[in-house]
Amino acid sequence: MLDHLDTATHARGWKNRRVTDYLLLISPGANRVFAGCAPRLGVAELTLSADFVRQARPVQLAGVDYVGLRTDAALDEAQRIVIARQSGALALFEHHDDDLLAPVALPDAFALPDDLVTIPKYPGKTNEQFTQLLMNLTLSAVTAPLPASGRRAVLDPLAGRGTTLLVAWRNGCDGFGVESDERAVEAMAAYVTTYLRRARLHHSAATTPVRREHRLLGHRFDATWTDGPAQLTVFTGDTRDSATLFGKRRFDAIVTDAPYGIVHRPQHAGGGRSPAQLLDEALPVWAGQLRAGGALGLSWNTLGLPRADLLDLLASCGLEPRTGGAWDDLAHRVDSSIRRDLVVATKPLSIV
Repeated sequence: MLDHLDTATHARGWKNRRVTDYLLLISPGANRVFAGCAPRLGVAELTLSADFVRQARPVQLAGVDYVGLRTDAALDEAQRIVIARQSGALALFEHHDDDLLAPVALPDAFALPDDLVTIPKYPGKTNEQFTQLLMNLTLSAVTAPLPASGRRAVLDPLAGRGTTLLVAWRNGCDGFGVESDERAVEAMAAYVTTYLRRARLHHSAATTPVRREHRLLGHRFDATWTDGPAQLTVFTGDTRDSATLFGKRRFDAIVTDAPYGIVHRPQHAGGGRSPAQLLDEALPVWAGQLRAGGALGLSWNTLGLPRADLLDLLASCGLEPRTGGAWDDLAHRVDSSIRRDLVVATKPLSIV
């Protein structure tokens, strides 16, 4: 439990004091395994993505899990937006003496409702709560100047059916992707188009063929809507051809969930290659697509590729992995064949 404030402050009455202690109620995870580690991951996420938080740790009050956080002053509007975007955020309370909790209103921090990412259900879908965590940590590490559009450009080069791209859209970013499975792209296109239509958002959405020298290479899905993130573009194709597909376009962030090497995604974008071999071939391509000051966030199965080996590979691509402290406390078990971890690596501003 968080330490109480000093007795003199308490004597003045909690309504008049400077509030520095909060409890963040953790939202139930999409599955019990992830829910079990959500408080620990929430502490790491806050520590790494919210620089105004002086202290964070798991708290259990009356059998309910929270993340306790301490700040130097009461949260302002911008800080409450950061809290609202935490992957596990359900509700926020001021934590006063004698365990009195006072609700704190969290602003509407997203461009679209959460049903955009929770409605689709299919085998192998990554928990959208974890995807938000990965997105938060990656975007918080970006130091590149904000584009003239006012929106970060996020690439998922292993897009699947688009969970990461839809999370990027919710966060007010433009989303771009590459996916080798044409059926997955078709399913994503159908879902996004239907969602925008049923939500009665003014939009455009279309799938067009991609040709080079009169030869059909695949397809491209584009969607835009007004009053929000302006673009969603996904190419069908091999992730190792991502730079060819997008040409000179550079991205503020690359956020992706690498294949785990198990039954539901055995050959995803890799033509039968192992996940380790795929990353060895694809990471140099992705690194070249990052803007200087950009960040790459990657989750993967450590049972197929040790963390130390991946860090070495990222460094060999000219990226600087974030390590130490909470960065080393993000691994968690998904099932008996998957121990998932994530890493964020940045491209130095001095590198073009």
